[in-house]
Amino acid sequence: MGEEYFIETEKMKDLQENLEEPSKTHFVLVHGISGGGWCWYKIKSLMEISGYKVTCLDLKGSGIHSADPTTLLSFDDYNDPLINFMSSLPENEQVILVGHSAGGLSVTDATHKFPKKVRLAVYIGATMLRTGFVTEQDVKDGIPDLSEFGAAVDVYDMWFGLGPQQPPTSAVIKTSLQRKIIYQMSPLEDSTLAAMLLRPGPIQALTSARFKEGEDAEEVPRVYIRTAYDRVVKPEQQDAMIKKWPPQHVYTLESDHSPFFSAPLLLFGLLIKAASLGCSAD
Repeated sequence: MGEEYFIETEKMKDLQENLEEPSKTHFVLVHGISGGGWCWYKIKSLMEISGYKVTCLDLKGSGIHSADPTTLLSFDDYNDPLINFMSSLPENEQVILVGHSAGGLSVTDATHKFPKKVRLAVYIGATMLRTGFVTEQDVKDGIPDLSEFGAAVDVYDMWFGLGPQQPPTSAVIKTSLQRKIIYQMSPLEDSTLAAMLLRPGPIQALTSARFKEGEDAEEVPRVYIRTAYDRVVKPEQQDAMIKKWPPQHVYTLESDHSPFFSAPLLLFGLLIKAASLGCSAD
């Protein structure tokens, strides 16, 4: 581990030479369904130690946000914290948006709405759809299919905010299956922490995501980081989204769905590399 850390640290130094001052590079990290800003604690630590500015947001009803996710029915409502954050930035400030899993939807939404404020959009094992869930193929590519692990009632705990006769409004993978599905390559202490902190995700709000393409949004460079052993957003789903809306660069991590736990040094390195590409794309 010590030798690997030294090698990765030396690589970071080489990459940082291609960047502007780290303090001028602002990463905004966006979690996936059921997660929160807490997911990024290892990446945030690595970035801040290296001098980068980092913001880890809680979307509505996630992390320590006080809203009840079972009551969230629209994607705009769910993504409001990120949109408010982007609105608050000075007109001349740009950030690097990083979305994990369903956080990719949030990143795409913000990129359409604030293209001049996004220097780079990075997707990590994430849903990357240009206009959201418009077609049946979008749903097939962008929504996890966990049927191999059992029927929905056996895989998810579900809540019915509109009544028991209506589709569920929020859900979370059962605690007994979380490590097997989401964190199979992650340290046990991290999957244990996650089991204590995951909240129901507003699935009805997320599946309602539709985006109006923003002017100049296509000018924002994108990077996709594939997660090779992902059991949530499977590699074939990632590849289908990459093919349909090709990013400027694609990298692959030998990780599960949660590389911020299972491969934090490698993920940090790829994010710094992506940031250097974002600089050259300006």
